[in-house]
Amino acid sequence: MDCLFCKIVAGEIPSTKVYEDEFVLAFKDINPMAPVHILVIPKQHIADSAADITPENSAAIAHIFEIIAKIAKEQGLDNGFRVVTNSGEDALQTVSHIHFHILGGKKMQEKLA
Repeated sequence: MDCLFCKIVAGEIPSTKVYEDEFVLAFKDINPMAPVHILVIPKQHIADSAADITPENSAAIAHIFEIIAKIAKEQGLDNGFRVVTNSGEDALQTVSHIHFHILGGKKMQEKLA
């Protein structure tokens, strides 16, 4: 598989890790769109995007959201943060490995589109 995030999990491509456990890896985005911009991914390639979440893989997604809350607290995002996932070409998803962006550290824009 030629997946960028799978290569990061395997250590073939370096990243600035923020969190890691048996199932999840979180690292700083190389092109940050906010003062805090962290990507959170399942280590196993369980889905290409949110469109592929199923009863069989939803427990892994729930665990990711538990980790997102932990990371946000550790990063001092007490005034709030945004969690974004892009699903598909029209949403500008660039890596086909389900992932979530934690964005924070500043007041976000209201308009998303």
